[in-house]
Amino acid sequence: MTPLCRVALTGLTLTLSSLSGFAQNKPADPTIVGNDIPSSFTPPRRIPYKAPAPVFDYEKRVLMIPMRDGTKLYTVVMIPKGAKNAPIVLTRTCYNAAARAAAHRTTAGNALPGVAPVAGRSAPGVAAQADSPHLIDELGLPDEVFVKDGYIRIYQDVRGKYGSEGVYLMTPPPVGPYNPSGADDTTDAWDTIDWLVKNLPETNGRVGMIGSSYEGFTVVMALLNPHPALKAAIPESPMVDGWMGDDWFHYGAFRQRMLDYFVSQTAVRGAGPHVPHDHHDDYANFLEAGSAGNFARSLGEDQLPYWKTVEAHPAYDGFWQSQALDKLVSAKPLTVPTMWLQGLWDQEDMYGANHAYTLWEAKDTNNDKNFLVMGPWFHSQINREGHVMGPFTWDGDTTEYVREEIFMPFFNQYLVEGAPKANTPPVLIYNTGENRWDKLPKWPLSCDKGCGSTSRPLYLHADGKLSYETHTGGGAKFAEYVSDPAKPIPFLPRTGDVGTWQTWLVQDQRFVDNRPDVLTYVSEPVTTATRVSGVPEVNLYASTSGTDSDWIVKVIDVYPDDATGPTTMAGYELPIALDIFRGRYRKSFEYPEAMKPNEPELVKFDLPNVNHVFQPGHRIMVQVQSTLFPLYDRNPQTFVPNIFDAKPADYQKATQRIWDMPGKASFINLPIVP
Repeated sequence: MTPLCRVALTGLTLTLSSLSGFAQNKPADPTIVGNDIPSSFTPPRRIPYKAPAPVFDYEKRVLMIPMRDGTKLYTVVMIPKGAKNAPIVLTRTCYNAAARAAAHRTTAGNALPGVAPVAGRSAPGVAAQADSPHLIDELGLPDEVFVKDGYIRIYQDVRGKYGSEGVYLMTPPPVGPYNPSGADDTTDAWDTIDWLVKNLPETNGRVGMIGSSYEGFTVVMALLNPHPALKAAIPESPMVDGWMGDDWFHYGAFRQRMLDYFVSQTAVRGAGPHVPHDHHDDYANFLEAGSAGNFARSLGEDQLPYWKTVEAHPAYDGFWQSQALDKLVSAKPLTVPTMWLQGLWDQEDMYGANHAYTLWEAKDTNNDKNFLVMGPWFHSQINREGHVMGPFTWDGDTTEYVREEIFMPFFNQYLVEGAPKANTPPVLIYNTGENRWDKLPKWPLSCDKGCGSTSRPLYLHADGKLSYETHTGGGAKFAEYVSDPAKPIPFLPRTGDVGTWQTWLVQDQRFVDNRPDVLTYVSEPVTTATRVSGVPEVNLYASTSGTDSDWIVKVIDVYPDDATGPTTMAGYELPIALDIFRGRYRKSFEYPEAMKPNEPELVKFDLPNVNHVFQPGHRIMVQVQSTLFPLYDRNPQTFVPNIFDAKPADYQKATQRIWDMPGKASFINLPIVP
């Protein structure tokens, strides 16, 4: 062993010896032990903590209110603690009153068709177990204003749905030949209000009604024979005329999207089942099925009485006329101050509120009982936040503003004793071109100097140009395209994104404007701001090589390529109004008639209300097409008695022409105002 190794080994030996001696020494600190886990441990006894009982600031009662025929309706009553002389606001719903009265736990507070979550309910006639001790937390966003002002808030299941007894009829007509049940939503509203004001000691005997969509329908039905205690009403995007332009049809074209709703609403008393579709893409599902009737049968709807009724009444016959609420309500005295509410891009119920307001306005001689609010919203967005709509960000929360600054002063004036008179504008409508609210004395503005006096015809020239000059007699007499039912035009890009349903009416139309089966007409850039306020009127001289056809017309604001704001808006093609018309009804909605092949005929119909400004540099565009799929069922372009049951051989290509010649010049009548 070398000397170096001996030195290292000696050092190692000394080190080990030192460590051995150290290990034998006792710790200097007696609290240090060799094992941190004791041999046993007995936990001490403790008195469990008992949280104090929550103090509720309201009482929740579940009642079964009797109707005149003995049927009892399930009703949830939310009363602020210590309430005296409190007003009532009532909503009658087909979407589960128990869930609507606990909206913070569900999505039911949005009042969307088909959204009917199941929630547990307490035994009828006793105080219900509430989930939250604070009423403002128990109810949803749209009810916050009522809680803050001390209202009694009530939700009730309509007859035959969820907790209510009786037979359910979908949006039933008034009692008569088409409703032999002996009861309707008019009598049930009357009986409910009568019971409430007589049996709730906390109320001052004044009732307001509010509701959106189907719930808006129940508000309008109550107005047909209002109880004396009904002092104010706000129908929000109500279902008013299901054939003309609300949920079921638009001018005779069937909205196939409603087939799933029929199942969810009428298959069972509660929330109906969802019947799976074969493909994720409904474009493929409906195309494979063929007719809307075939698709309905694939969902099992041959078992549903309401679908059978709809299928048996494709035209605007006595069945639909018996429930045209705009006409029915306008025939009644105007006794209840009513605020009609509508979204300018409402993808479900675009028709009813506008038309009911217009027909009733003639009776509002003092301009103090018939009001209109139109916001930049999709369907029922009034019950959500209102900062955004599709690509747009508005000037503040537009829905919060209306609920707090318009709804509540209006309700308080009529429902709260001693409340000040509300400064309610006769018309409140959002200006979608200038991003602000307009308060107006009447609607539409184009009627200020005689209805239609300021409207200007915008002509659709065969060369694809739009102008205010009519046809001079030279050049082509028409523009044409081939419509193929086997290749229908989608109403949305086929991305499979169902979330775009709410905002499809503001979808950029560049995704279709280069299709050969879409006619596109474009104006020169606007040189001065052009305000369009009112109802654009379509006047098409159209022909088809078939014997029937649909006509879809869109009025579009084309943003310049250098548009300021979000870069996504550069070149954007924004629809401000669009609708569909089924050609067989061009002469009569009740009695359809085949079109004569290749013979131009006038197809005339109104588009939805607009309040928009085309800014300098923007262009006005009009698109014309014959399918909008799968939202609307395909017209076979061969006249058949009932399109619901069209056979595969009935679906034929057709050459469609939009004419532009003296005496038959197609145009859009625009309600242009200063």
